[in-house]
Amino acid sequence: MSPEAASPQLAILQFLTSLQSPARILVAISGGSDSTGLLLLLDEAVKAAPHLKISLCAATVDHALRAGSADEAREVAAPCASLGIPHIIMIWQGDKPKTGIMAAAREARYGLLATAAERFGADLIVTGHTFDDQRETLAMRGMRTEQVSTGIADAVLFDRRFWILRPLLFSTRADIRAFLKERGVPWIDDPSNEDSKYERVRMRRQLSADAGMEKDIGAAWEERLALSSRGAEWLDRHFRLHGGLLGQVMPDGLRQDRAVLDYVLARLAAVFGGQPYAPGRAQMERILAFVTGSEPGRMTAGRVVFDLRRDGLYLARESRGILPLVLQPGEAGVWDGRFGAVNRSGTTIGVEAQAGHSLIPALGFNPRDVTGIQPPRVGAVNDSTMREEPPAPKELGALDSCDEHRNEGGLGRDLPKGAWRRAIAAAPVLSAEGTPLSEESARMVELTPYFAPFDRFLTRFDFIFANRLSAVFATAPYARLPLRSIDGKTI
Repeated sequence: MSPEAASPQLAILQFLTSLQSPARILVAISGGSDSTGLLLLLDEAVKAAPHLKISLCAATVDHALRAGSADEAREVAAPCASLGIPHIIMIWQGDKPKTGIMAAAREARYGLLATAAERFGADLIVTGHTFDDQRETLAMRGMRTEQVSTGIADAVLFDRRFWILRPLLFSTRADIRAFLKERGVPWIDDPSNEDSKYERVRMRRQLSADAGMEKDIGAAWEERLALSSRGAEWLDRHFRLHGGLLGQVMPDGLRQDRAVLDYVLARLAAVFGGQPYAPGRAQMERILAFVTGSEPGRMTAGRVVFDLRRDGLYLARESRGILPLVLQPGEAGVWDGRFGAVNRSGTTIGVEAQAGHSLIPALGFNPRDVTGIQPPRVGAVNDSTMREEPPAPKELGALDSCDEHRNEGGLGRDLPKGAWRRAIAAAPVLSAEGTPLSEESARMVELTPYFAPFDRFLTRFDFIFANRLSAVFATAPYARLPLRSIDGKTI
């Protein structure tokens, strides 16, 4: 996992000695040279070091996208059996999308690998990504942005459940194939790897070696980790959450280092907007120019209303374009990219936005009455007194949301009426066949905050910030890396 790894064998040794043990590793193996090399390298290293108490299992994902894929998946089972490694084939069932097939296949692949890991009782998943993959990814991203990219992360938490690690990320495909040839081990060449309709294949043919790239990647990784740490500190000092729905950045928070402000606002925009990705560069430049300006006002970007006032910046999901979610008994899903929902009741339920609904009384609103979510303790991170957030303003009059009228209240913690109204309009409401759920039924539906940019795929570079955000929203912390060290440094 280190840019300084001299060979595939050394990379694997460094990886295994960094793991917390005992551990069971699920190896994702397609039969290609990279994943076959990964499996064999791990098998040799694990057998040579029984004191590490590490065992292996393997899974092959058949995407069922072309003829012959099922036969290839079955071929992989033979070398696994010869090594004594338990192996399972996972098949991507159902209809395939007409567009965005690569992204959909990636989602399906990791979902199936996680299922396989659960079945085997594995602690983590490893994939055979190499330095060649890293170079291609950096080149493709470089065509879209001038920003320095971290490229492929060496560790990603999938679905809050399993860490996916890439121990060969700084080993070359040529070295891995040389290792396999020395041992007389064949591999399968996927014909799609030569299909020029895919951007990655086209980029692969254009690339030339760059001897300094490892150093560039290492520097980008360190910079990103530092931003995550500084972003977490920024949350502590400058951010407040009201009722689990409305974010507030204190005025001083908008005067911090621009790189930190860029980092945190981009990720908060994705969280409040329910988007898996932060806004693009041009959009972020507009946001930053607005929030660091001196004039109060509003702007909408990435499905988020940014409301700038004298007491800071308020963020809330805009109430338009929020689609309903229907859940059968026992079913789970994600509503609007912002809330995870589990229906433990015996009836089909719907989750929709409050906007245009008649469930919320004008006075004395309590988020629990409407959404089924327990309001988080505002200040769990921000405030040593651990104060509970007060309910909504007592009177929701027809004030313009840009005015400076306030709801007078104790300790100055009451909120601007317009900002709070917008937040409530985008709150989730539970119903059954259009009828509000009874209190008893609502208790059977679990709603929890969902962080679209982190909860499906969380790189270790954003882990510190995302974990602090979980504390702000009073949700469970993310699973820690199953490592005791990274690049020789204790963690």
